[in-house]
Amino acid sequence: MTVLTDRWNINPQHFWLRGEKPQQPVAFDPALGLWNVYGYQEAVAVLGDPKTFSSDTTRLVAADIDPSLNDGVLFQMDPPAHRKLRNLVSHAFSPKIVAGLEPRISGLTAELLDEAAERGRLELVGDLAYPLPMIVIAELLGVPASDRDLFKGWVDRLFESTHQFSMAEEPAGLETHLEITTAMTGYLREHAVERRRRPRGDLLSELVLAEVDGERLNDNQIVNFANILLMAGHITTTMLLGNTVLCLDAHPEWFAAVRADRSRLPAALEETLRYFSPFTAAARSTTTEAEVAGHTIPADKMIMVWVAAANRDGRQFPDPDTFDPSRDPNPHLGFGRGVHFCLGAPLARIEARIALEVLLERHPMLRTDAADPPSFVPAPDMSGVERLPLLTA
Repeated sequence: MTVLTDRWNINPQHFWLRGEKPQQPVAFDPALGLWNVYGYQEAVAVLGDPKTFSSDTTRLVAADIDPSLNDGVLFQMDPPAHRKLRNLVSHAFSPKIVAGLEPRISGLTAELLDEAAERGRLELVGDLAYPLPMIVIAELLGVPASDRDLFKGWVDRLFESTHQFSMAEEPAGLETHLEITTAMTGYLREHAVERRRRPRGDLLSELVLAEVDGERLNDNQIVNFANILLMAGHITTTMLLGNTVLCLDAHPEWFAAVRADRSRLPAALEETLRYFSPFTAAARSTTTEAEVAGHTIPADKMIMVWVAAANRDGRQFPDPDTFDPSRDPNPHLGFGRGVHFCLGAPLARIEARIALEVLLERHPMLRTDAADPPSFVPAPDMSGVERLPLLTA
């Protein structure tokens, strides 16, 4: 039942991975001054009501943040502004458009595995799971994929600076977070300015030329939106790939089934999204007094919706602590729910599927290395490997 935590040193905050259950589906944390939502039904209710439970949580953080850093940040926006901005690029992530990327994704995977073979070892995250989605999203946006190491440095530092926070004081690591965000937006601003002079056939040019209610996006909106696409466009795939390999490795009967029949891969990915959810939590703030599971939550309170815990709710999923890719239906919250359902979900699914198909074709006996165990992302709102050495023979 707890095979992952029995084998690996996973973040102790992620209690659901140890088969532990919350005492109640909704609970107040006085130390952090926020409400935690753990239950599946309760999570769906909160995520599905953006009018009551706003995605704009910045107004509750006791910090003096430059407003320009939040202008156009999609995951902090509510309808109707959120819908209008999301619609600008949603076509680029449609299943039909994403399906057209299959040859490029397959070719990139082969190239990256060739490079790893030349180095004589395979570390899944650094060699494949990180660079593959980063190159794909960078090419879609139109920024140089050659700058992926620059972005990796920024992302790694963001992970390190994102730990706990309190409503009574500034978030830990806020200064570092703002420093990195400023650097990333500055980089993207240079590219946006260049697109105004010479538009191309890429997403960044589309953002520069787009209009919402008859008005062009300003530079802050463009760079912040592009920043979110770059970040969210690769993190989910990176962690989904690593988590799926760990889940299959820990359940050899399912690994054997996938090796024998690659058509089982999509179901294995969906079960990984439930069982070992990459994004563990989503923050919301109450706009008015609200009742959730019999608890009255006042207005202007922070709520953490623990989607990873909700994905282990026995009221929704029979035998929730068992990794079962044959689970059907599997209405997990791994990509969120409601208006903020992950824009890049079709891309993440196809990248992970193709990468695993090519990986298993190259290395059918792929497995973890007990002498060199994986390390995990330290952030509480993410759950996945940041380093995963693998044996291939």
